[in-house]
Amino acid sequence: MVSWSSIVLGSSLVALAGCAAHAGLPSYAVVPDFTLTDQTGAAFESATKLNKNIWVADFIYTSCPGPCPRMSSQMHQVQTALASIENVRLVSFTIDPKTDTPPVLKEYASHFNAEPGRWFFLTGAEDKLQHLSRDVFMLGDIGGNLEHSTRFVLIDRQSRVRGYYLTSEADAIPRLIEDARKLSRERF
Repeated sequence: MVSWSSIVLGSSLVALAGCAAHAGLPSYAVVPDFTLTDQTGAAFESATKLNKNIWVADFIYTSCPGPCPRMSSQMHQVQTALASIENVRLVSFTIDPKTDTPPVLKEYASHFNAEPGRWFFLTGAEDKLQHLSRDVFMLGDIGGNLEHSTRFVLIDRQSRVRGYYLTSEADAIPRLIEDARKLSRERF
């Protein structure tokens, strides 16, 4: 005879097994569809460019004398390490849209050997960028003082934020790369 507690325990184990198929990473938020402008001057619609892809996001500006060049070099490391995974994209949002026009972003992308179609540099209205940084990615305000977060954000194929990585930490980029690989093996 099967007891009620055995059925409950069995159901719990099945539920936990289902969770294990999700790479063991938390889910923080869902990124809504957005439209901005990429480094070529074309409209960038996240629904067509990012949905069903794993992607890494950061916020930078091209005239940054501080952490942005390091972050962009680290993003290039991520691009190189994940080159064999077809459905990975990289997205760098500017926090200085007045200066970072598409031609400026295109030159910056070239400097960091950004692979076209894989690594996008986006600009747009400051209020949209502010909304994405503060309300969607939960990285805080961006504005006239040009201060911004130095975290990378990992997003899965269902547009869920799955990880944050402080780029000044020595193990941040290897952890990000490993977590992206886990997501690439995740069933969804």
